[in-house]
Amino acid sequence: MNQFYNKNFLKLSNFSKKEIYTLIKIAKKLKNDKNNNKEKKLLKDKNIILIFEKNSTRTRCSFEIACFDQGANVTFLNTEHSHIRHKESLKDSTKILSQMYNGIGYRGQYHKNIEIIAKYSKIPVWNGLTNEFHPTQILADLLTIKENIKNTDVDQIKLSYIGDINNNISYSLIELSMIIGFKLYLISPQKLQSYNNFYIKNLIKKIQYYPNIHITSNIEEGIKNTDFIYTDIWLSMGEKDSLKSWEKKIKILHNYQVNKKLLEKSENNNIKVMHCLPSLHLYSHYKKLFNNKIISKYNLYNGLEITDDIFESEQSIIFQQAENKIHTIKAIMITSLLKEI
Repeated sequence: MNQFYNKNFLKLSNFSKKEIYTLIKIAKKLKNDKNNNKEKKLLKDKNIILIFEKNSTRTRCSFEIACFDQGANVTFLNTEHSHIRHKESLKDSTKILSQMYNGIGYRGQYHKNIEIIAKYSKIPVWNGLTNEFHPTQILADLLTIKENIKNTDVDQIKLSYIGDINNNISYSLIELSMIIGFKLYLISPQKLQSYNNFYIKNLIKKIQYYPNIHITSNIEEGIKNTDFIYTDIWLSMGEKDSLKSWEKKIKILHNYQVNKKLLEKSENNNIKVMHCLPSLHLYSHYKKLFNNKIISKYNLYNGLEITDDIFESEQSIIFQQAENKIHTIKAIMITSLLKEI
């Protein structure tokens, strides 16, 4: 029997290095088959439910396209237009939906909620994002990394994540680094904070046992000889989206912007730039969010967390990351829904 059959995909630490590599191998084949018009519809007559408490562009589209490509039927529910967590508990909703459907994709607030869903579900549950973890994104990132390294194993690379390090992307990168063994540098003036969160508190405790994971405010140390530089928007989904919150983040992080000077510090002409999106790299986009006083004070006319020229440069593999989410999500769904693959 397929080792992933009926298995949930809640966070990366639930999987071994070998299992993650297997998922990447399957995703790579699925991508190749799609691009060469050889894809087989393995999920015909399967019914998939997507429960999204948080807004989404790429993750929702990736789940839906993966379903369409594979012949599955898909239903999208948000909590605003359903009874979930309003008139009906997560437990009750899960019990009902797992009798109707074959798989559940969930994107929401707290990881404890997806754990509740998994506990009462009779069908596989997949994490499309929680406050704590974003494993579907990081699996797509891993596929993208493998596509961009030649004659090198992933466990031999150095990846530098810069900016706001207290979010689900940095936490999931930490998990991946613990599993795979590549060098991970978290570059930020911030310290990792658990916010009294059980999952993150345990993750931070484990870091001391992994010499390949480094946390530093020193940009030169963190960026030198790195293979990949990764950043994310400075105000994460779920944080209060106010002018005061933005100004606080900009004041702390403006020197940690991904720009041409930063890339030069790597001394690597082949460095690749990653971002999970959305990105505030266009002045015309974010000028409405802040007053000109803030933008002028920190000279942020060419992007916030990343400058527009770098976002659109040849070093950028950002859109490749976005597309690859289709293929890795497809691999997760197929392997957990089919006894034999």
